[in-house]
Amino acid sequence: MRFADIGQQLRAYRLESGLRAEEIAARLGVSRAALYRYEKGEVIKLDTIRRLAELLKISPLSLLGIGVEYFSRPIAFQERLRQVEEQSDQILQVGGAFCYQTTTEAFDGALAEAWAEAADAAPERIPARAAADQAMGLLTARKKLHQSRRANIIAMLSETALRGFLAEGVAGSLALSERTRNRCRQAARDEVESIATLMESVPIGLQIGLLPTEPAGSFMVLRGRERAHVCTSPFPADLTASPAIGVGTITAADEAVSVHQRVAEAAWRNALKGPAAASRLRELLQEAAPR
Repeated sequence: MRFADIGQQLRAYRLESGLRAEEIAARLGVSRAALYRYEKGEVIKLDTIRRLAELLKISPLSLLGIGVEYFSRPIAFQERLRQVEEQSDQILQVGGAFCYQTTTEAFDGALAEAWAEAADAAPERIPARAAADQAMGLLTARKKLHQSRRANIIAMLSETALRGFLAEGVAGSLALSERTRNRCRQAARDEVESIATLMESVPIGLQIGLLPTEPAGSFMVLRGRERAHVCTSPFPADLTASPAIGVGTITAADEAVSVHQRVAEAAWRNALKGPAAASRLRELLQEAAPR
């Protein structure tokens, strides 16, 4: 029984629900101190596992890693994704406009400015700023984790997603001032140029390709020494602090991992790579250049 995994799901639920720790502890019939111990991976009694499964509205089998975890809030999904990445040695990404772990400081700077501006304009400014800070902290933790672990990454990006990224910029769904939106567009252009450079140089442990056929949906396969997970999500990293509508999923079910692995391998075989992919990205940059 993987108590550490159960603890991670419990922490993700706390972020997802917005409930205070003492409220969750009361619903489980344990103390707040015990709740924190469970989140850290300490042994959980079977009757508490049953109550936790009821609280999360999933089956006990799902809680034990056999089923599917669902996330309706981007920030909770990012926290759970960070937890999975913490145990991963290989990451296969299919779809999206960028691979967050390889993004530049300029990307993070534009994103932080966009989120701060959107939060300041929100009806409830203080909670919005707190959510933006928490989201930025999660993304920073993911990037630092990758820099320390150096998991092998194979990312296959979507041309359609890249076109949208160049047109709208970082955090493209947010209503921003023209000055901030222009900064976000410039950050997106710089990011695409950086991706093209990485495609040409092929750093150790990182391969990026361009998909000639648009994927029906984005997903990631994350493999660690003991298990693998499949993550699907409508929430790109630059929407973590946004009130996005959608559902993300994470599962370690063998059948799900196998079929997504096969699809990812087939996509990689057909993807544009190296100088050809970099050349295509620079064509997209030229098409999106301001007139």
